[in-house]
Amino acid sequence: MSGRDESDPLALAEYTPHVAAVLGDDERWPTLGAAGAERLERLRRHPHAPTWTHATGDRLTAEQVERTRHPLPLDGWLEEHLARARRLLHYRERRDRGGLAELADFPTISRADLVHDIAAFVPLDADYGRMLHGTSSGSTGAALVLPDDVEEVARGFHLLVDLVRAEGVDWRPDGERMAIAHVVHQRQAFTYASVISGFDQRTMARVNLHQGQWPAGATRRAFLLDQDPQVITGDPTSLAELLAPDLRDAVRPLALFSGAMALAAPLRAELEAAFGCPVFDVYGLHETRPIGVRTDDGPFRVLGRRVLVETLDADGAPVADGDVGEIVVTAGENPLLPLVRYRTGDHGRIVRLPDGAVGIADLEGREHTRFLAGDGSLVACVDLTQLLQANGAHGWTVDQDAAGDVRATIAGGDADAAARALEALLGRPVPVRRVPRLGDLGEGKPRRYRSAAAAGHPAAHPNRRSAKHPDRLAR
Repeated sequence: MSGRDESDPLALAEYTPHVAAVLGDDERWPTLGAAGAERLERLRRHPHAPTWTHATGDRLTAEQVERTRHPLPLDGWLEEHLARARRLLHYRERRDRGGLAELADFPTISRADLVHDIAAFVPLDADYGRMLHGTSSGSTGAALVLPDDVEEVARGFHLLVDLVRAEGVDWRPDGERMAIAHVVHQRQAFTYASVISGFDQRTMARVNLHQGQWPAGATRRAFLLDQDPQVITGDPTSLAELLAPDLRDAVRPLALFSGAMALAAPLRAELEAAFGCPVFDVYGLHETRPIGVRTDDGPFRVLGRRVLVETLDADGAPVADGDVGEIVVTAGENPLLPLVRYRTGDHGRIVRLPDGAVGIADLEGREHTRFLAGDGSLVACVDLTQLLQANGAHGWTVDQDAAGDVRATIAGGDADAAARALEALLGRPVPVRRVPRLGDLGEGKPRRYRSAAAAGHPAAHPNRRSAKHPDRLAR
């Protein structure tokens, strides 16, 4: 059977409940005790639960549970990481020529390389018994199945715990409260109920807040009220849904984590005001894992993990200090995917924070889009971001066609004021349409900026190569 819902022409077989379940609970949670099993069963059979489409567990032994509570050591990690990467099939020819002595000797790679041959980036001596697989559609829509490591995934949860505690919030198991809920808001999504072995076997879940995904008699409000998740994670679209009238007073999180898309300052402020807790804006990719985090609207602080950041120009040369460049990441947390100099498609500036830590400022996702102004000059999308946020927008899309005409759609905010500000900036009229919610901008991760007019402009592709500027590296 295909598993596809024939009554729904848009249904996808991969979201059919439990169509691909193959493991038993004893394999999903080797250390699961009686109390944890009881919590899990209550969650699975909760009268107001959403439809669970999948079943997944952390697969950790007792030894692994203890090991993942602690960050990986950083001493000598880069040298060890490069040595491991040199043995990957992707670098075989270059390695044989002896051209991979230092980090700078490694050519940059991109998502296209992984799509073309992901196996060439997985070590031949990897422990495949620890492998999970995750999927990533990417902003370009190029689907990719990625190898995830069970210990690295579990260690990622403890990173969140450490970040919350560093903000003075004592996040520990609390009675029968759900430890963490990852929320999405889309027509179809992977959902599951689970327990976290390394957090006293408290529950966690991936929950789709889309109203159409709740069975008859179940409500998202009743479910969240009862489960009372301590921490909630999601992207800005799904977190904004928590502000809906039926959910605003249904949760009392210790912290919120936003990722996958840019979090606008007005939405951050509204979430903080509504829930009285820190809102963490996490920058990272599935491929690289978390790279940086912030709890305000300043630069992202590069995490003290096995991650190194460079900013390069389109030709792979380092940009000048403080200049905007593409974020290129060397990521050593996932032993099944040791990436070196991975081009993220995101742009920003590397800066030093007041305490000496490395930060990423003016981060803009994917293409560093620029818009053609009425006087023929090019305007960076970060300038549009600042104006849109100043006028209360929680999210937006701005499109410029080949003739130069610009149209914008904003979620929340003052459309008239935004239109006036954008017209003043670009020197051309900009009709602005307002929609009530982020989800109304479209499912998934809408591209915030497009400009067909600027793409062909001679100044849109400057050669920023400069030998006098050193590499900008962040560890």
